[in-house]
Amino acid sequence: MLSDYENYEQKCKEIQGVNLMHLDEFEKWLNNQGLTKNTIDNHITNVDFYINEFLCYYDAQDVTQGCYEISEFLGDWFIRKATWSSCSLIKSNAASIKKFYAYLLDSGVVTKDDYDTLCLSIKVEMPEWLDKMKRYDEMDDDWD
Repeated sequence: MLSDYENYEQKCKEIQGVNLMHLDEFEKWLNNQGLTKNTIDNHITNVDFYINEFLCYYDAQDVTQGCYEISEFLGDWFIRKATWSSCSLIKSNAASIKKFYAYLLDSGVVTKDDYDTLCLSIKVEMPEWLDKMKRYDEMDDDWD
């Protein structure tokens, strides 16, 4: 019998295998939009971090659950855990994740309601996330 941790690890590996297929198809989808290789690579890197690191950090969550985790990710976890986080990277990640979920909507993986929820969260909460990032940076400056 597997331990809870072993079950979690196994589930994460299964999810990450599916995620790899999603990322491959997402890359093709972005190519069809005529984006540059650099832009595509940036989107893939951002999305990969969200779906393979964050969504499997506390619990093994698949991409469909990611529509409802964006606030936790960009409004808290990314700011605290990604040492390279910044206001511009919060915006960049939001744009990448929004594009990825547009691809998932086109592919029938997520519903329009799920996608709309994600987009509304990004639109409404972005100012709060950026403010929190600025406060976090100021807190870091106090240590210098």
